[in-house]
Amino acid sequence: MGKFEEFREKYPVFVYRSYNVNETAETVEIGYKFGIEGLAEFRPSWTFARPAGMSVKGDLKFERLAFSLGMAEAVSYWKATCSPFFRAECGELDEEQKKWWKKLWFMGLGELFFVNGISADPDDFVEIVSAGSYDSSLAETDRQPKGCLVPIGGGKDSALTLETLVGAGMDCKCYSINKRRSISGTVAAAGLPESALITAHRHFDRSLVDLNSKGFINGHTPFSAIVAFSAEITAYLNDLKYIVLSNESSANESTVVGQDVNHQYSKSFEFEQDFHSYEEKYLRTGQYYFSFLRPLSEFQIAKMFVSHRKYLPVFRSCNLGSKVSPDIWCGECPKCLFVSLILSPFLSLSELRGIFGKDMLNDEKMKEYFIELIGRSEHKPFECVGSIDEVNLAVSLAIRRLEREGEELPLLFEEYKALGMYSPVSIDRINKEYCSSFNEQNLLPDEFKTILKNEMERLL
Repeated sequence: MGKFEEFREKYPVFVYRSYNVNETAETVEIGYKFGIEGLAEFRPSWTFARPAGMSVKGDLKFERLAFSLGMAEAVSYWKATCSPFFRAECGELDEEQKKWWKKLWFMGLGELFFVNGISADPDDFVEIVSAGSYDSSLAETDRQPKGCLVPIGGGKDSALTLETLVGAGMDCKCYSINKRRSISGTVAAAGLPESALITAHRHFDRSLVDLNSKGFINGHTPFSAIVAFSAEITAYLNDLKYIVLSNESSANESTVVGQDVNHQYSKSFEFEQDFHSYEEKYLRTGQYYFSFLRPLSEFQIAKMFVSHRKYLPVFRSCNLGSKVSPDIWCGECPKCLFVSLILSPFLSLSELRGIFGKDMLNDEKMKEYFIELIGRSEHKPFECVGSIDEVNLAVSLAIRRLEREGEELPLLFEEYKALGMYSPVSIDRINKEYCSSFNEQNLLPDEFKTILKNEMERLL
């Protein structure tokens, strides 16, 4: 019997006991109580900035938002035992909502199941029971939100979104979960005041780490779903209509070849559509959730991003480095290597070394990640990286430029040629196809679609 079966048998019930909303003069705080019966209790919480004169007391819409954020949070704790029964003793869930959450959890935990060797069934991996209800005295408030909330992670994608919207004259506020130097640096580089950044604070219950150290199930969870629901709350508190994500079409590609396992599932268009529908039917805030860069690939984004050189010193996309203060590029992970590769056609080797502080393209230790990124492995790295095809295009373009300029190829590019993957014959055609492509599977309102197309024409 594996750990999955053992823990499910020993700890069959996970309980979402309650959530509690508390207002102070400057904050709205939400505390959660979760439990794995017979094993552990968890008390995570969130703190949101409270605008002057704004109150959520007696507000049914906010109660739904608070409960839903708890559902997104709960999966991080539930995964420790993958209990077959999940009982929500607060909030309300109809049968369609239960199916919605089961789909998010199953797809969002695809990597966790794969890495841990778990064969989970999408119908039977968990049964969600709703045993709660909302206070009958709560009422829905009528709001007329306007303006944009742009979640900022500190990377190139959200920087490009913010730069483009601000340049087009859109009224933008920025959102982050906790605060890092790259995030505040991005906001400043966009020419916005510090007050334009609205920060929410997520307080993780560290007792889960203790369970992980004891061998309970651990792995990747759909964090972007937490971003989605917490951004909904921030937009609601600040009367902002559009929640403008920066997820691209490349996020739709499966991480594992031939399987429906996607590290970036909660950044995919499928999740975006699902969330958009859930918001309209069950949250009903009048807000509109979409990804501004969905029509584009990572390759297009990289080419457009480098046109705004003011962001090069401040942007960071390294997950390992984000845990260091101040945040850095670690220069040793597949995400760092991917960003270096996707920028390599557009920046010199010395510029790349200046950004990352390391010469990753000449690092022997990067070979394994490189092989995964160019599609010579069973799966891509379990990171938020672009598609295999666009990595190959970027590498080929960089090799051709370096050879034309008479520069010595770095180690990884020599490896690429040795594998017989470099073929300059079709580079221009593929490059043209990528630069002109516009994925019509998107939820951009017409105004935003026009802004993006105009920027593409200007930069590409």
